[in-house]
Amino acid sequence: MAVDSVPLLEVAANSVASALAAQEGGAGRVELCAALELGGVTPSYAEIATARDQLAIPLYVLIRPRGGDFLYNDFECEVMQRDIEMCVALGCDGVVLGVLDAQGQVDAARSRVLVATAGALGVTFHRAFDMVSDPAAALEAVIDLGCERVLTSGGQASAIDGAAQIRALLAQAAGRLSVMPGAGVHARTIAALAQATGAKEFHASAKQQLPSRMRHRQPGLDDMAGGEWRSDATEIRAMVTALRELSMQAGNHPP
Repeated sequence: MAVDSVPLLEVAANSVASALAAQEGGAGRVELCAALELGGVTPSYAEIATARDQLAIPLYVLIRPRGGDFLYNDFECEVMQRDIEMCVALGCDGVVLGVLDAQGQVDAARSRVLVATAGALGVTFHRAFDMVSDPAAALEAVIDLGCERVLTSGGQASAIDGAAQIRALLAQAAGRLSVMPGAGVHARTIAALAQATGAKEFHASAKQQLPSRMRHRQPGLDDMAGGEWRSDATEIRAMVTALRELSMQAGNHPP
């Protein structure tokens, strides 16, 4: 096993604070997003610009105009294109996107425009992939688009449940792109997931809700009384350590 095959952890960070926690914990890459409770949407210009200024590790930005499905109209596609242009201008390392048609196939025409807009930036096809009707055909479509990786739970609620499908996708990809497991990835499961899939990149949010620092509480409005959700550097470090230990057991000795 070569040194460059040491597994990498990408963290879905919902804020600059989460992105910095990812970096502190040893993550290899950040996927910056907002509204993780919706599965993630595109963060603001200021959030992206600030993260770019603060991070030393690669920064990818989620390009998703809303929650829900991945069937987008012309206006939504224009919004995504402009968001990608913003990421290019800010010097981001990559973008994370995905567009499907009504039949559950990769919308190659619309996706190709977005990939072309990204130019030299890296492109990850996100978990829209888990909603396709034919994963094998969809994988070939994603490869044809020129994406460098696909994020997937193997079509299941968690990546560990979809491990067999993820392993099959990796075999089909045969090195043409990376297949990155995500969904329900934690320190307690990541080593087993790595062994079950053979993947070399993993995606997790490692989020926890912090206690609110508000001293005043408004009765009857508990839904607005909680603290922020933030990625936890300790959990991230535990996942990175688990991957490193597994790599060393396999005979890989990273510096």
